[in-house]
Amino acid sequence: MNGTTALSPWLPTAPCTPGHCAAHPESGHRRRSAEADPAGAVRAVGRLIAGLGTVILGLLLAPPAGLLPAATRLTLVRYWMRAVVRAFGVHVRYEGAAAPAGGPLLVVANHVSWLDIPLIAAVLPGRTVAKSEVRRWPVLGTLAALGGTLFIDREGIMALPGTVRTMAGVLAGGGRVVVFPEGSTWCGRERGRFRPAAFQAALDAGCAVQPVRIDYRPTDAAAYVGADPLGSSLWRVVSIRRLTAVVRLGEPLPGALYPDRRALAAAAQRAVASDSANLPSLSVHQRSRSRSASASSARTPA
Repeated sequence: MNGTTALSPWLPTAPCTPGHCAAHPESGHRRRSAEADPAGAVRAVGRLIAGLGTVILGLLLAPPAGLLPAATRLTLVRYWMRAVVRAFGVHVRYEGAAAPAGGPLLVVANHVSWLDIPLIAAVLPGRTVAKSEVRRWPVLGTLAALGGTLFIDREGIMALPGTVRTMAGVLAGGGRVVVFPEGSTWCGRERGRFRPAAFQAALDAGCAVQPVRIDYRPTDAAAYVGADPLGSSLWRVVSIRRLTAVVRLGEPLPGALYPDRRALAAAAQRAVASDSANLPSLSVHQRSRSRSASASSARTPA
C-alpha cells in the first residue's frame, strides 16, 4: 500500500526511508521520552480518537452536505479539514494569500506527508491527484473518494496523457486541482524535482498556478516516506508533544507567461524552494544517497 519493491523506471523516486528520515535522531530522544510518559501516551490516544472521529463525522455528514450550494460546500470542507488537522494535535500557521476564489487554479506543493492534503484543503480545497492505491486505504480512502480525488495508475505511463486531459477539463470548467509534482514524498530536508506533466493541464486550460510550500517542525514526526505504514505515521504524529505545520502560499504564476510546461514547472519549483536557506545545512540525504531505489517512497504521482 505504501510502496512497491519493483518500481517502474519512469516513476519518480526519493532516497527517503523511515529509518533515516521518519526516525531521525534529531528528535528521537524527545519521542522516546514521550513514549515513556504515561500522560504523553494518554494524550496521543486522545488525539488519535479525536482525529479519526472528526474524519468519520465528516464522512457521515457528506451526503446531506452534497445538497448544499457549491460555495457553501467548499466553506464546510475548509472548516472540516482545519478541524481534522487540529484534532490530530497539529498546530498550523498559514502565510501569504491564496488566489481569489471563483476561477480555475492549479495548486502545486512539495510533498512530505499525508497531512499535506488536509492542510491544503483547509485553505485551497480542490480535486487532488493521487495514486489509485489511496482509494483502498481504510477511512482515508473513502474520504479521498468523496472529496473528488482524481485517482491515477502510477504504473501505467500510457494513462498519463488521459490524466492530464482530465485535469485540464476540470480546470477549464472553472475548478481547482491540487497536485504534488515531486511524484513521491520527501522528508522535508530535501526536495525532488517538479515533474512537468501536470503543468501542461494549466497551459491547456489557460489558468494560473498557485505554488505552496509546506514545512513541519520537527520534520521527522510528519514525514511519511518509503515503506512507512500509515498506522505508524499516524501514531508518530499524535505522539509528538507539539507538531507545527507552516503553509506558505506563494504568488500565483500566470501560465501564459511561460513558453512550455517545463519552464512553468521550473518556475513553480523555484517559488516553493525560495526560502530554502532556512532549512538545516546538513541533509540526511547527504549521508544516505546510496540507498536502493526499491526503498524509495512512492506516494502521489505527478
